Amino acid sequence: MASRMTSAGVLSLALFSTLAQPSFAGGLDRGGYNIDLLFDQSRFSAQAAVIYVMPQRELKNVRDTNTSIFGGGNLNGRPNSADETENYAIPYIGFKAGYEDVDCLFDYSEPFGAHTNPGINWAGANNNIETKIETHNYATTCSYKFDVGPGQLRLIGGAFYQEVEGFKERLVSTLPILSGTGTGVGRLDLEDNGWGWRTGIAYEIPEYAMRASLVYNSRVKYDNLSGTVDLTQVTTGSRAPLNAPPYGSVTNVFGEAEAPDSLELKVQSGIAPDWLAFGSVKWTNWSVLQSISLCPTVTKGKACTPTSGTQLTSLDLLYQDGWTITGGIGHKFNEEWTGAVSLTWDRGTSHGYGSQTDTWTVGVGAAYNPNDNIEWRVAGALGVLTSGSSGVLVHDGVAYGTDVSYDFGNDLVAAVSTSIKVKF
Repeated sequence: MASRMTSAGVLSLALFSTLAQPSFAGGLDRGGYNIDLLFDQSRFSAQAAVIYVMPQRELKNVRDTNTSIFGGGNLNGRPNSADETENYAIPYIGFKAGYEDVDCLFDYSEPFGAHTNPGINWAGANNNIETKIETHNYATTCSYKFDVGPGQLRLIGGAFYQEVEGFKERLVSTLPILSGTGTGVGRLDLEDNGWGWRTGIAYEIPEYAMRASLVYNSRVKYDNLSGTVDLTQVTTGSRAPLNAPPYGSVTNVFGEAEAPDSLELKVQSGIAPDWLAFGSVKWTNWSVLQSISLCPTVTKGKACTPTSGTQLTSLDLLYQDGWTITGGIGHKFNEEWTGAVSLTWDRGTSHGYGSQTDTWTVGVGAAYNPNDNIEWRVAGALGVLTSGSSGVLVHDGVAYGTDVSYDFGNDLVAAVSTSIKVKF
């Protein structure tokens, strides 16, 4: 039988190749949700991994389009280009245990995040100086498998606890600089936590390295999003208009948001002796994140929307849904070495506001198995962040992006990853 695999070692090729693939997906995607360790054939296994991502997004032709004192002032005399992105690392730790037909995975990941840092010396500082968002996800996922036809059907379910924290700084006004009373920079800090769940199904025929899985991850509701807006550096002392709260003070704020739900189909199968084909399609509901209104806590009980009159500030994302499609080939060279190559397309979540356009990424990886108990993986990816522009976008009758406009070309993104798995 030509499609029969000669070693179970090639079964995990799809995992180590995709370790480098979700490195710069749309929205706030970082590592996403990954439960591939649940399918490990060993009774017990533990894995630690890290991905290091190096995006190179450069903003060009930047123009300050809101030059009023409450739009940061006229910044068009500053540089009209900026390096937007920062390098970042994505860690993962997981432990899988199995007993008869039940397997459970306990893992820590950082599925969502963002870090942009164009700095203060550019024409768009009224929109962003630095923004950073981090998540911490603690999950338990279990499955039950039973014989169906020539293979096994696996029912999957689990829950996860997720924490989010972040901040944003921008230039609110240049008047404090001129008057010598402050830097004019305002800062927003936020945090919250919530619960989510997952469910799925998989069918496996290990003899042919065949596996198909469909997994849904729920939304995580941040109903008690809270933090502060620090405008202590945005004041003109006794002179109007920046001489009264919220200017010159710290204001407690509240809001609500949701981390998106997602649905992912993964398929892999042996296609010839020691050869494996794999692919995946993932939909992520990034459109749940539009404009996150933030209002003073003293206004709780009243509506907090862009048009409510109580909004102090907002975190404007205005995402569209994301789609990620991956396909690749893996090969087992000998009893110790396997390798894989893959191609990924990710649809950008920005559509006229922001710089997250389509991404094309090529990934390569290798796995080394010195014995039956240890597996070391290394992978890399090189991709293109496609060109576009950002400006005014109207959503629900409200115009966003009125403060700054810019263009960007085709930029590079690179990523490397490594992991160690111990089976026993």
